[in-house]
Amino acid sequence: MSDHLTPPSAADVAAIPVTAAQLPQSMLERFAREVAKYPAEQAQSAVIACLSIVQQQFGHVSVQAEAAVAQYLGLSPIAVHEVTTFYNMYNPQPVGKYKLNVCTNLPCQLREGVHALAHLEKKLGIRMGETTPDGLFTLQQSECLGACADSPVMLVNDRIMCSFMSNDKLDALIDGLRAAAGQAQEGGQS
Repeated sequence: MSDHLTPPSAADVAAIPVTAAQLPQSMLERFAREVAKYPAEQAQSAVIACLSIVQQQFGHVSVQAEAAVAQYLGLSPIAVHEVTTFYNMYNPQPVGKYKLNVCTNLPCQLREGVHALAHLEKKLGIRMGETTPDGLFTLQQSECLGACADSPVMLVNDRIMCSFMSNDKLDALIDGLRAAAGQAQEGGQS
């Protein structure tokens, strides 16, 4: 599984199922494996795993996909929506190849977290919550990432923690990710 998300096309987004019966069979099988880990009366405990499977498949978790997961698990759609919106690992809409979550919680704010976010907004030419026109970067603020002593901190694609992010380190990170994306494109064209 790749740590990089490719934003789905408009046709892909329109094709996202609204009911559990419309989900791909392979996804339903993965859901069943997750639900089987819990007692039958606690199927709802698999909601996080099922939402992660949806995001892996579609690149984000739409309201329609939330409804399908809710139906599958026997939950209300709002119960699933509460989980999706509580965690910033779930994307409610398509995101760039690199999702950058910058911690702006109080300890990080006191140690330049807000300045790191402002620097990235300027360097990328977007504001928090937006995606670059080339689809490469989505910039988001984040609540506590649990590394207050290392602030300012950020998380790349919900997987890679970056600590002590000075402007120079932020510039190097962005330039490195751009170069890696360019190499990946060149590699696919040859």
